[in-house]
Amino acid sequence: MNLRASSTAAAIACALMLAGCASIKGAPNTIYDFGAPSAQLFTPANPSSQLPPIVVMDATGAAALDNERMFYRLNYADPMQARTYAGSRWSGTPLDLVTQRIKVRLSQAGVTVLSATDAANRVPVLRIEIDDFVQAFSSTSASQGEIMLRASVFNDHRLVGQRSFAHSAPAPSQDAAGGVAALAVGTDRIAGDLKNWLSTLDLQGK
Repeated sequence: MNLRASSTAAAIACALMLAGCASIKGAPNTIYDFGAPSAQLFTPANPSSQLPPIVVMDATGAAALDNERMFYRLNYADPMQARTYAGSRWSGTPLDLVTQRIKVRLSQAGVTVLSATDAANRVPVLRIEIDDFVQAFSSTSASQGEIMLRASVFNDHRLVGQRSFAHSAPAPSQDAAGGVAALAVGTDRIAGDLKNWLSTLDLQGK
């Protein structure tokens, strides 16, 4: 093995060791959520641009997002492998956490948010499918919370519009807590983008 190959192998081995340490860093059985949403993030919509009431359905996504495990990827070493933090988990599934956060942020922005049980004729329905929700490490000293989703709006079973949204926010620390903080920021930003997008659609079906 030449010197360059040996150095590369050593770097990858070191990275995997660091990742293993990160997976058990902190107290065991630590439970995370997005924290209390700040009321100052969104200002209520201008009455002249007020959106109609909208039904926000529960987000859907891959089976991996329908449990409380916290995933991360080592993009610099093995981006095809999804790893989980040992001793750290979400308080609910990412699907539930993202759904609730988006509902809260839209409500803070002045949108009347309804649940699936409130659905009625000519009330627009927002459906969300999460494609990615992970802490991605670009190196041993840097990671980002990455979230990607597709939003579709229907009215009386008619597709009004569909759009993909993605955000990547830097993690303040290279551990589970840092990933949580970054993913919370990314979810908030997507909620803001969703609200702005909804304001461009003909939700009344006129």
